[in-house]
Amino acid sequence: MGQPSIVWFRDDLRLADNPALRAAIDRDEPVIGLYVLDEESDGIRPLGGAAKWWLHGSLESLGERLRERGSTLVLRRGAAASVVADVAREASAGAVFWNRRYGGAEREVDATLKTALRDDGITVASFAASLLFEPWTVQTGAGTPYSVFTPFWRACQSMPTPRAPLPEPREMPGPRSTPASDDLDDWKLLPTAPDWAGGLRETWEPGEPAARARLREFLADDLADYDRSRDEPSAGATSGLSPRLRWGELSPYAVWHETVASGQKSGRFLSELGWREFAAHVLYHHPDLATKNLRSEFDAFPWPRLHPAQLRAWQQGRTGIPLVDAGMRELWHTGVMHNRIRMVTASFLIKNLLIDWRRGEQWFWDTLVDADGASNPFNWQWVAGSGADAAPYFRVFNPELQAQKFDPHGEYIARWAPEYRVDSPEDPPEPIVDLGETRKAALAAYEQMRRSSR
Repeated sequence: MGQPSIVWFRDDLRLADNPALRAAIDRDEPVIGLYVLDEESDGIRPLGGAAKWWLHGSLESLGERLRERGSTLVLRRGAAASVVADVAREASAGAVFWNRRYGGAEREVDATLKTALRDDGITVASFAASLLFEPWTVQTGAGTPYSVFTPFWRACQSMPTPRAPLPEPREMPGPRSTPASDDLDDWKLLPTAPDWAGGLRETWEPGEPAARARLREFLADDLADYDRSRDEPSAGATSGLSPRLRWGELSPYAVWHETVASGQKSGRFLSELGWREFAAHVLYHHPDLATKNLRSEFDAFPWPRLHPAQLRAWQQGRTGIPLVDAGMRELWHTGVMHNRIRMVTASFLIKNLLIDWRRGEQWFWDTLVDADGASNPFNWQWVAGSGADAAPYFRVFNPELQAQKFDPHGEYIARWAPEYRVDSPEDPPEPIVDLGETRKAALAAYEQMRRSSR
């Protein structure tokens, strides 16, 4: 037995279609899996509460699957560049492999580590595994990044077909001795005081096997109705794959190829994968996406003084606006929210309450199990009008009209905010703002911003 290969798992918590893992196995030396909980490196954003809950379950599943095949998963916490180097020395590793990340701080960590490991004589390689199209490979005719989705996705579709997914390894050589590992429970990723994750446990089973099962179920039962029903929050027609992709329990390559192989009409669904790619493309070129307006004129937007009570009412689903309250309670219970309702609730916060989009983005970051460093701020900036290919600011979603159009029988509202039912014994909260008056105020603020930026 020679020098082991370390596979540094990050947002790719799977065995199937994992190029870094495949490279380690092909090296024909013992394989050690490593996960680092990094809350110390400069610029690395700590996970929110719901994301930590998901991570705990997914790491449990990954560790078990590695052990079944003869390997192991080492858990460490700390600044990743130093931790990975330490584990490599402790294991006398000959190689370290990982799959690429695209945030600015993450890329800096990876580049620093790659240089240090190579200086120590260790083989290092990184691979494309989380995106179908690497951000720097998709460019306009002028060689610049895209800022509009439709031409971006058209350019992606003109590129070679994404590679076929790699098969899942059935066995791998394990090390004779393993570097010390933290106990997952000691990381305290699960909430205890109080335990607010009951709804998450009811809704989800993290891990690669459950992710694979959900993809098969979606393709067999839901894809045929996706185009027709995707905007109806009570229809249950969405894929439910977003947290699976965010944590890498599924690869986008597997989703792409299995969807195409199903032989069903799938262009609209695959374009949603494209939207995910576009968000990562924008993040790669704008690393401060979560904190800085992409459109600089929005830096002059006259946000009024924050009313904490209104922010809390929005967070708790007590605004008196039925569709908004239903959405915010779905988010708290399940860790996700239907995409149509995400747009409605975000628009209400930004344009009816006139609260900075960054406060909403932070709340979603803490409460979404699929909170992603690209998609979350990208979509908030889209609603705010300050981002790439964004909805015009003057497009204010009216939650009452949205409910009439997309929840005409009130099924979604009845499920998540039952006090708004006619026969409910509970009195619903009064609206905290007037939709018409606040729309006028939002448009006036937007016009003030436009005048000041001329």
